[in-house]
Amino acid sequence: MPPVNSEIALLVVGVLLLTTVLAGTLSSRFGLPALIGFLALGMAAGVDGPGGIAFDNYMLTQGVGITCLIFILFSGGLDTDWRDVRRVAAPALLLATLGVMLSAGIIALAAVLILDFNPLQGFLLGAVVASTDAAAVFAILRSTGLDLHGDVPALIEVESGSNDPMAIFLVGAALLFIAAPDTSPLGLLPDFAIQMSVGAAVGLAAGFLLPEVLKRSHYRHGGLAFVVSIASVLIAYGLAEVLGGNGFLAAYITGLVAGSRVYTAKRIVSTFQDGLAWLGQVVMFLTLGLLVAPSNLVEIIPAGLAITFILMLVARPLSVFLCLAPFRRFGWRAKLFVSWAGLRGAVPIVLATFPIVAGVPGAFAIFNIVFFVVLLSSIIQGPTMNWMAARMQMGAREGTPVREGGTA
Repeated sequence: MPPVNSEIALLVVGVLLLTTVLAGTLSSRFGLPALIGFLALGMAAGVDGPGGIAFDNYMLTQGVGITCLIFILFSGGLDTDWRDVRRVAAPALLLATLGVMLSAGIIALAAVLILDFNPLQGFLLGAVVASTDAAAVFAILRSTGLDLHGDVPALIEVESGSNDPMAIFLVGAALLFIAAPDTSPLGLLPDFAIQMSVGAAVGLAAGFLLPEVLKRSHYRHGGLAFVVSIASVLIAYGLAEVLGGNGFLAAYITGLVAGSRVYTAKRIVSTFQDGLAWLGQVVMFLTLGLLVAPSNLVEIIPAGLAITFILMLVARPLSVFLCLAPFRRFGWRAKLFVSWAGLRGAVPIVLATFPIVAGVPGAFAIFNIVFFVVLLSSIIQGPTMNWMAARMQMGAREGTPVREGGTA
């Protein structure tokens, strides 16, 4: 293949990014998550599409995905109201831990019984698809003018911002069991405690120091404040990982703590990080779209359909109803809506690259099934989110009175 001129390469990248954004905007107008447009453009530019770009570097995709997820989680933390976190901390954390485990277990059982996976492969598939994506839900609700009320939106936001570390831990555990079948599950409990506690501690420290550095500096209003915010999240993630903690949890908590404090540059840093998070989503989904050949999805359609509907209609609702059972303020309507709002996004697809990089048998089939599940669940749940919210009396159109008791 002849070398590509750098100017042409930059032009192509710019055109791809702009076209991807336009595709995401167009998909949002039809009630679909923007990720559908991003992925569709990536697939169109890929080897099976008119773009014809041959791209199969799973390790590079994993690196791009991890980097983008760090900033997406950090921005999500910055934009989360600390008062919301305190109100829904207990149910959200239960959903983010036990709920993820229950969903993973149900999908693992389905994979063994329906897809003839062995238990470890089933557990790996379940762990990969277990986490949710709040960004997709709120993008749909904002685009349609529906305003959720009560504790439901805070619950969805905090849950999905904090459930990625659990899914990542489960995927790591599954890969460890596959590589070393004699490993005791009980032996992973101390490792889990260390990962979460170290990640949380590093996140708290970094989230406290970021505003302090900006307060005491002479570049509160300048572009260097952006550099400090980028450095903070990279240090939080890297330090947590080096110390044996969960870097994704550290990134989210850094944003959460920094967002709860008052400092002069807070507004511009939040705006900048929001733009960086959107750039991360565009780059990540475009890369993931390039990686997938639609022709490879044809043979896994039956398996993908089975896993998608079990996830939407069994695994997610069951985990939500069980985890929220102790919290009486969430009635059956709220639970049903939270169940339906469990859209899958970038994290499962990025996690699906881990088995491929690790050389796990059947990893390509798992990747294609996960991609299909994310795509189909978004296409089904996205356009019906408005309808479900209205049926469950979760909110009202902007400008209309909101009925009290939406969580009943």
